Amino acid sequence: MNSYLRIKDYIFTNLQKQGSPLPDDQIKKDIEACRSLINKIGISVFAQFLPNKDSLTELTDSEWTKMQKELETQFDVKMELGILIQGENSTDRDPVWWSSKKKQESENYYWDRYRNYLANSINADVIKTIDRDTDIVMDNIESPEITSFNRYGMVVGHVQSGKTGNYSALVCKAADAGYKFIVVIAGGMNNLRDQTQVRLNEYFVGQDLGQQVGVGIGTLDRKKLPISLTTKEKDFNKQDADQNSQGLNFDNINAPILLVIKKNTMTLANVITWLEKQYKNQIKNHAMLLIDDESDYASINTKEEQDPTTINKRIRKLLSLFQKSVYVAYTATPYANIFIDHQVGHDELGQDLFPKDFIYALDAPTNYFGARKIFLDSNNKHLIPITDYADCFPTKHKKDHQVNNIPESLKDAIRHFLLNIAIRNLRGQSNKHNSMLVHISRFTNIHQRTANLIETYLDKIKSDVRVFGMLPNATEQSSLLTDLKNTFETHLIDCEYDWPKTLTTLTSVISSVVVREVHQSTSVPLVYRADIATNAIVVGGTSLSRGYTLEGLSISYFLRNTIFYDTLMQMGRWFGYRDGYDDLCKIYLPDSSVDSFAQIIEATEDLIDDFKRMALAKMTPYDFGLAVKHHPDSGLQVTARNKQKNAKDIYFDMKLDGQAKETAWFVKDEEKLKNNLNLIITTVNNISATTQFEKNSSAYVWKNVPKKYILEFLNKFEVYGADDELGFRTKMPIKFIIKYATDIDINWDVALYSTSGDPFRVNESLTIQKEKRNLKEKDDHFEVLQRQVSSGSAESVVLDRELAKKLGSDRKEIRRVMPRPLLMLHVLENKQPNPRLHENSFAAFGASFPGGIDSGNKTVRLKINTVYLESLQEQLEDDDYDD
Repeated sequence: MNSYLRIKDYIFTNLQKQGSPLPDDQIKKDIEACRSLINKIGISVFAQFLPNKDSLTELTDSEWTKMQKELETQFDVKMELGILIQGENSTDRDPVWWSSKKKQESENYYWDRYRNYLANSINADVIKTIDRDTDIVMDNIESPEITSFNRYGMVVGHVQSGKTGNYSALVCKAADAGYKFIVVIAGGMNNLRDQTQVRLNEYFVGQDLGQQVGVGIGTLDRKKLPISLTTKEKDFNKQDADQNSQGLNFDNINAPILLVIKKNTMTLANVITWLEKQYKNQIKNHAMLLIDDESDYASINTKEEQDPTTINKRIRKLLSLFQKSVYVAYTATPYANIFIDHQVGHDELGQDLFPKDFIYALDAPTNYFGARKIFLDSNNKHLIPITDYADCFPTKHKKDHQVNNIPESLKDAIRHFLLNIAIRNLRGQSNKHNSMLVHISRFTNIHQRTANLIETYLDKIKSDVRVFGMLPNATEQSSLLTDLKNTFETHLIDCEYDWPKTLTTLTSVISSVVVREVHQSTSVPLVYRADIATNAIVVGGTSLSRGYTLEGLSISYFLRNTIFYDTLMQMGRWFGYRDGYDDLCKIYLPDSSVDSFAQIIEATEDLIDDFKRMALAKMTPYDFGLAVKHHPDSGLQVTARNKQKNAKDIYFDMKLDGQAKETAWFVKDEEKLKNNLNLIITTVNNISATTQFEKNSSAYVWKNVPKKYILEFLNKFEVYGADDELGFRTKMPIKFIIKYATDIDINWDVALYSTSGDPFRVNESLTIQKEKRNLKEKDDHFEVLQRQVSSGSAESVVLDRELAKKLGSDRKEIRRVMPRPLLMLHVLENKQPNPRLHENSFAAFGASFPGGIDSGNKTVRLKINTVYLESLQEQLEDDDYDD
């Protein structure tokens, strides 16, 4: 560890001892005190105060300044408490059996070890929130002292946000409470199971291959040492289990038994067989906790109930072996879990895995590098669009596709990654791992060929950097070094180090960079060692996209695309924590993927907002299940995956109450664009013939309009993507909106908006000002950037002034109190006019619906085209595994 990191760790440790929260200027004071001490006694004497007494070098003023910023980032982290939805029977039990009783009575041996261990690296406020979050989950499982119970819950976190750390805390507390048998099902890939085992050895067991690790260092009590029947090298098998348990059973041990297993049918069968051999009857006296990590993957029964999937069947069978059992699903993408049929009754397998008893949504710490920050809030500064990949990696390629070269954008990404390693070394992070993700296919042989081509290119750069990197005219000696400099000037010119210093540092570290493949046929595994920093370019597909953590990930090259929320979000391995280098993090991906992620994030945030409102209204997991199932933006999730997939006639129920849908995509046809503009004029004139408008500051409003005018408009408007029946791509499910207007016997309100653009004449007595928007031209359509057609509190124009002022820009609350559905008419102008179009006018509309999550289960049912669903199903199958 270099001088910077050693001194920073010294100050960090002193700050940790002072508790939380720190006074505003405490970090600055401690840094000044340390500098003063070094100046007084000298750097060589100060080195003797540190654990490693090796010599130190003086730090520069800029390094001290950077240290203060980094420490402020670490200690200013906040984390809010999560949100809970409880089942109908939650009041029929002790709701605080753990937090107000058992936790106070028990020794809390396992939790105290883990909490103290976390204090070495995590802000005290965050630890406090983890403690409170897991207390709430504990209160909602059950006391192991109860005679009989079966509890089913789900914990929802963000991708790569620390779910493993959270359920490790739950494991520790469950062990303290007296749970004897703890199973963690850690995804469907060996690499994820192995990684999870290593972490639970560190966080809970305290021992690995006979050596003390993590929580066990200096605190190992042999009598309480958890008995792990799996190791980081081996998944569960009956022979090893017999040997490791040495004839012990739950009745004659005080320590808990732990299994970390892969989500695999044979592994689950082996665990069941082993338990049935040990215990001839149902286990009555000892409680079992089963944690299903990445629970939306493979655990869900996607077949008819008479023939459930094997994994689903075996998880249920394993739970049924215990008279006292708890199933807790952990996931970042809960869509599949809430589609479990909660009406399935008990049978010899027990009930299905629907989280009937509780759903708990975790918040993420403020230093989380998440989806919103990347795709919505940072003006795309972390995104690098790519367009040159199609020849090398066609979107619809087969597994026998020949990859003969790699695109220039991938070469640029590789160079970018090498420079990031050098800059992190200059920042004093030389002991930290660095990773680059290359996710371009689901096919193993394409991973292999691509990895070979990357390695060939990397070797050429390595050779030239080693030979010419220290020369003053290095770029004149090598075209590769010229390319490297161009990458630096394109992407990193604003970093604190100049090109010569960055290249010099790269020369000293480039030999350590390796290429690793992660798939089912991997020969050389990806390993992040504890004793040396790993610098790896990692090539993989599905094996990388389900919970596996790439340490120090800063560059991602991502070509995979899918319309499924959970699949796409799980592929986003770049989410997580990037303290000290988040400015270096970049994602190379196509524009279409940027759009997909942005849509998914907005839809997910809308569902989480519903979740909060349901929690306040004391609604149940069943209510949330229905809300997601009927949500317009998650409709295809259940429709394409559910048990109707083999049926000839498939119907979907969409709930539009409390929703707003807008046309943010426009047909790329001038005649159709003109027809849509004329349709707005015709509609307004027809309505005005019978209804007087009210003038608002931003709109003309017609109230109580007969729905025949609305239906005529909806049926004639030329919507882009009318064949996208569920409206996933365009967010405009036009057929469902027409069905709503047809079936629901209610008048509408209509608003025509007028803001600050050029004038647009509707008729002799009505001229509006067009609305200015940024429109981007795509291959076959125009698109409003960030899909924001209406702005602010657009729906408030139908409310009285006092109520509108009170509700402000809370559009969901405005919709909740709206008296009628609202047709919102817009005439937009592009801020940067397209020279190929004769007129800079775009007709758009939105449909906003009154009500919300508490307005009953009123839905619109529509038959879905099976050909459309089959195409969705093909994408699903393509994304489920590596071939």
